[in-house]
Amino acid sequence: MGNSFGKLFRISTFGESHGKGLGVIIDGCPAGLKIDEEYIRNEMQRRKPGQSKITTQRKEEDEFQILSGVFEGKSTGTPIGMVIMNTDQKSKDYGHIADKFRPSHADYTYQEKYGIRDYRGGGRSSARETSARVAAGAIAKLLLQHFGISIQAYVSQVGDLKLTKPYQELDLEQTEKNIIRCPDPEMAEEMISFIDEIRKSRDTVGGVVSCVIKGVPPGLGEPVFDRLNAELGKAMLSINAVKGFEYGSGFEGVKMRGSEHNDAFYTEGDKVRTRTNHSGGIQGGISNGEDIYFKVAFKPVATIMIDQESVNEAGESVTVSGKGRHDPCVVPRAVPIVEAMGALVLADYLLISRANKL
Repeated sequence: MGNSFGKLFRISTFGESHGKGLGVIIDGCPAGLKIDEEYIRNEMQRRKPGQSKITTQRKEEDEFQILSGVFEGKSTGTPIGMVIMNTDQKSKDYGHIADKFRPSHADYTYQEKYGIRDYRGGGRSSARETSARVAAGAIAKLLLQHFGISIQAYVSQVGDLKLTKPYQELDLEQTEKNIIRCPDPEMAEEMISFIDEIRKSRDTVGGVVSCVIKGVPPGLGEPVFDRLNAELGKAMLSINAVKGFEYGSGFEGVKMRGSEHNDAFYTEGDKVRTRTNHSGGIQGGISNGEDIYFKVAFKPVATIMIDQESVNEAGESVTVSGKGRHDPCVVPRAVPIVEAMGALVLADYLLISRANKL
């Protein structure tokens, strides 16, 4: 229940933060796709813990193993099975909260839903689960590349520090050149210093990841309930710590008049284009061929190293304080997760579109 995503390009993930490992089954990947394992490995490295001073210091290399569905470097059309083994669990770090509910974590809700919970790092509710999504998303990105579609995310805000330039004015090639994954070098340094200050104060801070998808053909998406924007919203809101999603002009669009907001059509050769793109590349829930762009808001990480009031399973008042290794800000490692979920949505709708017409 709730562990699968997609229709034709469908994934199911499994595993817990402190279990033996995590994994994913990818069903529906077309046969003949070149599976570049080095590319997948690079995507996993972008998400892995312990990659800089502003991320958790848990040391997981996130090495993956492909168990099925690939032969001689190409997909066979059968389910692709992948596993990522855990190697640096420190479950004793969580012994002090075995019967306590951490504020803003899933401890209480999991206990109420299942009557049992894995308190070690949050078990299945841990963001470690996203390693399986990134592995699957890497294969989805390889499929999109085959059709000339690219997807790139970057950090656009940390706390009150915010990029004001639209993505068209940014050099997105700079994104991976700093540990915060912000394409503006000066703002990146400010963000890094700010997160480091937050870390030293034993607290956490939130931020925003922006994403741009280029090369999407018009016609992807389904009307009414399965709109492309709705599925992208669901995908992003399924990521741990996400509190908001907006695409195109988003909430800023309410300040505009229709005469300003409408995207006028024109023709460029044999293509229909729009002079502006307040729609964010999606109209009526279906892609129109323009860039798809959106933002994803992440809350401050719930585990802080400061004493907090809470209750235990017996309903008694207790004090909870964080221990172990945790991110002071999740957004640097969230960039590849946002890309992965976006790629999974686009890969799914790409296959659906090819099945919808002769």
